[in-house]
Amino acid sequence: MDAAKDLNYNPSHIARSLSVKRTDTLGMVITDITNPFFAQMIRGAEDCALKQEYLLITINTNEQLDRERQVLSVLRSRRVDGILLVVAPNGGDASHIRSTLDAGIPIVCIDRVPSGIALDSVSVDNVKGSQTCVRHLIERGHRRIAIITGSLSLENAKGRLQGYELALREAGIKPDPELILKGDFREATGYRLGKELLLRQERPTAVFLSNGVMTMGFLRALYETGRSCPGDIAFATFDDPQPPTIFRPQITAVAQPAYEIGAAAAELLIQRVQGKVKLAKRIAIRLEPELKIRESSAFVPREPLAQSHLIPPRGTGPHQGSERVRHSD
Repeated sequence: MDAAKDLNYNPSHIARSLSVKRTDTLGMVITDITNPFFAQMIRGAEDCALKQEYLLITINTNEQLDRERQVLSVLRSRRVDGILLVVAPNGGDASHIRSTLDAGIPIVCIDRVPSGIALDSVSVDNVKGSQTCVRHLIERGHRRIAIITGSLSLENAKGRLQGYELALREAGIKPDPELILKGDFREATGYRLGKELLLRQERPTAVFLSNGVMTMGFLRALYETGRSCPGDIAFATFDDPQPPTIFRPQITAVAQPAYEIGAAAAELLIQRVQGKVKLAKRIAIRLEPELKIRESSAFVPREPLAQSHLIPPRGTGPHQGSERVRHSD
């Protein structure tokens, strides 16, 4: 050991893996590595993995199914011990996921739970989170509330749409198909569909966006059209994009515990790899989202306003509407 230290000798983990049948390496497949939500999730997973002496390799698929297939194939060939997976929209095609499981590599899905295949997963209650947020908009006085969804081939996007519709129906409001705009969780969609809504002659009074990345696109549309928030239109979002505190209006958001999701998923995966969890039944962990009420969801009666969309109307200053409400029922 002294000689190894003097010579700065490092053992070959590749050679060692052939004898012990493991590499102490985990793969993490993310659909959009630029999304701040996924960045926090990666940190949680990485911290958990390193504590248990596993190396985490993160790869981005850019929401492309073909790239996801390629990535899983590469991770199988590199003999990773397990995979954390955020699935791309797939239209029900899970053949490459089944091939990975058949190769003896456990998979834990994060955030998005694919349909038609039983997998361990860690996510939040998407239905409850969006229902709570839209209910808040209704309580503020909004009746015409639009939604920009994610890809409806994904279970989390379906759940957020379901929560939106449940909140409307419980308030006696019939969902209007004209106010349901189908997006794909990308910034360009938030911009395009947001601009379409903002330029309508009969605008909704509020918009619920299904993730934080689309919200960034919506904000660009808000700026380009010269609309004010919440004066001309209010909005809230699933995910907390956390712009600088000097930004106005501060954004009402359903915040997901991204770090905790990543850490819990990595812990579950390592337990599967080490054989500590051997149940044939798949484990589904659901964490609670948190509604953070801020300025952007305020209700302002429609009238011409001369102020910029970055300046809140009178009575919605930086210390108002910023309370946090945690729903744990």
